[in-house]
Amino acid sequence: MISKDLKNTVIKTDFGELDIDKLIENSAKRIFVTGVKGQLGHDIMLELQKRNIEGIGVDIEEMDITDPEAVKKVIFEASPDAVIHCAAWTAVDAAEDNEEKCRLVNAYGTENIAKVCRELMIPMMYFSTDYVFNGEGERPWEPEDEAEPLNVYGQTKYEGEEAVRKYVPDRHFIVRIQWVYGKNGKNFVKTMLKRSETHDRLTVVDDQIGSPTYTPDIARIAVDMILSDKYGTYHVANEGLCSWYDFAKEIFRLSGRDVEVVPVDSSEYPAKAKRPHNSRMDLSKLTEEGFTMLPPWQDALSRYLEEINYEAL
Repeated sequence: MISKDLKNTVIKTDFGELDIDKLIENSAKRIFVTGVKGQLGHDIMLELQKRNIEGIGVDIEEMDITDPEAVKKVIFEASPDAVIHCAAWTAVDAAEDNEEKCRLVNAYGTENIAKVCRELMIPMMYFSTDYVFNGEGERPWEPEDEAEPLNVYGQTKYEGEEAVRKYVPDRHFIVRIQWVYGKNGKNFVKTMLKRSETHDRLTVVDDQIGSPTYTPDIARIAVDMILSDKYGTYHVANEGLCSWYDFAKEIFRLSGRDVEVVPVDSSEYPAKAKRPHNSRMDLSKLTEEGFTMLPPWQDALSRYLEEINYEAL
C-alpha cells in the first residue's frame, strides 16, 4: 500500500524522479498480456512490474487465442483495463507451408481478442510488422502507407491489423516492429554468437536494411502508450539503420569475437518466404505524439550483451 500522505510527492532516486501520484494511479490498473513466453511478452510483463502495474500474463497453456470461447472466458474473468496482444505465429518460412494455421493465429486469434475488447470497452494493443509492406525502394515506410504484404506471415499480420481496426476502432494501438531481439528466446544475436564459437568466417546478407530493436525498449514505449489515449498506428524501432552484415560486425566487435564477416547478396540464402530489402520505418509519429524515441540500436545491443552476461574474450 502507498500512503495517502505521500500524494503530490516526487522522490529523487538513482534511476530518476519517482512520481508517487503516478505510482498510485498505476497500481490500480490491470493489463492483460498474451504471449508472455515470447521475447516481447516476457519483457512487457517485466516493464509492468517495474511500474507497479498488475500484469496478467498468459500463453497458450492458459488461453488458446484460436478458441473464441476460451478467449472470452479468460479475459472476462481477468477483467483487465487493457490488453497487450503479443502472441503470434512468427515462423516466417514455415508460414508458407502452413498458411491457414498461421492465419488462424495471427488473424482469427487477434480477431477473437479484439471482439472481447469491444465487449469490455477497453483498449487493445496489437504488434504487427514491417512485412505488411512490399519491402521495395529506399523510402522509410510511414504508418499510413498502403499495405502490400510480401509473404504469408505479412499477409496474416495485416489481417490481424484489420480485425483490430474493425472491432476496436476508437481504442487501439497497432505497433509495427522489426528485427526484434531479447533475452527470452531465439534471435539473430544469439545465432551469431553461437556460430562464432565454431566459425572464424561468416557470410551475412548486406542488401536488407532495417533497425535492430531490443524488446525491453519496445516494452517501455508500449507501456507508455497503453497508459495513454493516443491511439493509432505506430512504427517503433531503435534509432539508426544498418544491414544484417553491419549488425553482425557490431555484435562481434562488442563481444570481442575475432570473426571475419563477409557481405553477400540475399540470393546466397534462398528462403521459402520472401524477405524485405527495405525495412526502413518512419518513426516521427512517436515524437509528434509526445513519446520518447528509443535509443540507437548500437546502444541497445551493448546493453543486451551485458544483460546476457556475454563477456568479450
